[in-house]
Amino acid sequence: MLSLFFKSLLGAAAVLLIALLSKSKSFYIAGLVPLFPTFALIAHFIIGSERSMEDLRQTALFGLWSLLPYAAYLLAVYYLSYRFSLLATLLGATLVWLLCAMVLIVGWTKLTVAV
Repeated sequence: MLSLFFKSLLGAAAVLLIALLSKSKSFYIAGLVPLFPTFALIAHFIIGSERSMEDLRQTALFGLWSLLPYAAYLLAVYYLSYRFSLLATLLGATLVWLLCAMVLIVGWTKLTVAV
């Protein structure tokens, strides 16, 4: 229960930091905060302590590939923001991320099951 509370504090701290940075002259740094590997550290610790090092390596490799849906999301936000409102832009970009993530998961599953 204590570890769950600690994880929620990390999430709250990230949100607070994003809110503070978004009001500063360096507002763009707020986009870097979500990329701090808070949840990756938690996931890697759990996988590394409960599974094999090979499983940890597979998780890290999948994490590298998971940057592609995030990049697609950012590109969609950039381009859609010229044509649509904030809500429509974020909804469209989220749909782009979901589609790319589904393609990644299906592709990864087929690739790793075949190997």
